[in-house]
Amino acid sequence: METSKKWIFFVLPSSITAEGLHIVIPLYVLFLGGNVVDVGIVVGLHYALSAIGAVFWGKIIDRFHIKRSILITCFSAITICSMGLFFTTNLNLVFVISSIAGFFIIGKSPVTQVLVMESVPNNQWSKLFTQISIITSLGSLTAFLAGSIWDSFFDLKPYFLFCAIMSFAATILSIKVGSKSTIERHTVVHSIHGIRHIFNHNRLHFQLIFTKIPHPHDFKPIISIFQRKISHEIGILFLTNFLFYFGSNIFFTAFIPFLKEFRFTNSEVFLVYMVQTIVLLVIFFFVPRLISKITEERATQIAYLPRILGIIIAASLIPSMVGINSLLTAIISTSLMVSAFSVFSVSNSIILFKAIPKGFEGRYLGVNSFMVGVGIFSGALTAGYVSNALSYSAAFLIAIFILLFSLLMFRIYLKHRLSHRIV
Repeated sequence: METSKKWIFFVLPSSITAEGLHIVIPLYVLFLGGNVVDVGIVVGLHYALSAIGAVFWGKIIDRFHIKRSILITCFSAITICSMGLFFTTNLNLVFVISSIAGFFIIGKSPVTQVLVMESVPNNQWSKLFTQISIITSLGSLTAFLAGSIWDSFFDLKPYFLFCAIMSFAATILSIKVGSKSTIERHTVVHSIHGIRHIFNHNRLHFQLIFTKIPHPHDFKPIISIFQRKISHEIGILFLTNFLFYFGSNIFFTAFIPFLKEFRFTNSEVFLVYMVQTIVLLVIFFFVPRLISKITEERATQIAYLPRILGIIIAASLIPSMVGINSLLTAIISTSLMVSAFSVFSVSNSIILFKAIPKGFEGRYLGVNSFMVGVGIFSGALTAGYVSNALSYSAAFLIAIFILLFSLLMFRIYLKHRLSHRIV
């Protein structure tokens, strides 16, 4: 087992790049004359390729047990993608390059999981995952702070050079990582503390964890629901998560074009996300205590309220406001959204882990990740086409109804789990 944790230094610059690209790519699509449909497509493709990448890079490290090579390959590719985005003004090329970046951005996740397990004993995994989560948040803050002052000195385009420099720094720092892994990645699923903090570490990148590629038979708990019988109540939980991410990503995909529609500058957009990240970092320290007091089941249900309220505030108030009031309203809206997500991601991951039958951890985590990925992709496309064909208000209203449906499914799950009766 490793005693050195020098590898942790690559987490900061890689997080700066990932979070910076997450915001600047939609802004750049709009800058090039694209609309909300184009933003929906670019976001959907980015996360679709991230889901494929999560499977691919997980299989690579499981089969060949390499770490340094994966990190250097991924960070080098992201550096090239960032440079490519700087030099292109073709919208179709932006779609392609952004998708490729999504495939490589996810590559560090399975490697990080292995590095944590190799660096400290399993009773300290939670502590190290927490440290990584804090560093990731600091990386997000740095990316958004740089973006919030960018308009004062540069156009939007050179921000891609900033992302390229950060990714190149992560490539150099990856040299400190050992070349071969000494532990099996699937070991992490046998620790509720480890899996909880993996989910929390991925809270800004969604819960795409594939320790095993799901087989069609693994979807039986979901299929049985549509056959009016329930083989295992975990299928209801999978549908709950699908709907949660579906509704949530309708909002998040449409949010940046929505802000630009109402004359927000690029700096103001970055500022909104910077404050959101500060709120997320503060909430992070209170979530475990909250869940321990009110139980994860109640915390999950409560998390829906601020998320829905955040959408209502954005849809109803921002269009009628200008200046600082509009900016403050956007900050309040998105802060409510991420606070709710912080609670949901931790409490839901605990519920999910407890619901998985013993021996099926890797298989069902893969099914859950698949459902989350489909929800994210569907939300991105729905946001784009509904906002363009109808209005942003219509897209936000659909998001609210889907989240309410998700809450209903979760309550059905709790009822079925407690009664052990077929619903």
